[in-house]
Amino acid sequence: MGRIFVVELEGRAYICKFCKTQLALADDLVSRGFTCRRGKAYLFNKAANITIGPQEERAMLSGVHTVADIFCCSCGQIVGWKYEVAHEKSQKYKEGKFVLERGRIIDVLDSEFYIDAHPGLSDAEDP
Repeated sequence: MGRIFVVELEGRAYICKFCKTQLALADDLVSRGFTCRRGKAYLFNKAANITIGPQEERAMLSGVHTVADIFCCSCGQIVGWKYEVAHEKSQKYKEGKFVLERGRIIDVLDSEFYIDAHPGLSDAEDP
């Protein structure tokens, strides 16, 4: 196996829950209305810092699709899947797009908000 190169994304990003590697930009988010076996999932136009597994036919709620699981390139955890081929005409918009499982990613903005919402000093304690 070769050396792993991680791409630094510019802007608000979604990161791997397990190792904090950037996986996708908020600007590439298409839909928050997807579901997976483990719960909610998000559809993205692009993803970065992933490896793509072998293609397989998978029966999903919206029909049969040719998909490939996607993995974080840093820690190897499965983070979602890529739509390779949608067999139904109404689902063609998914082709080439990536689904990241919500339980396996973190929104950097949510994470930063959490840190900022718990400062060490309050205004009343200002020196």
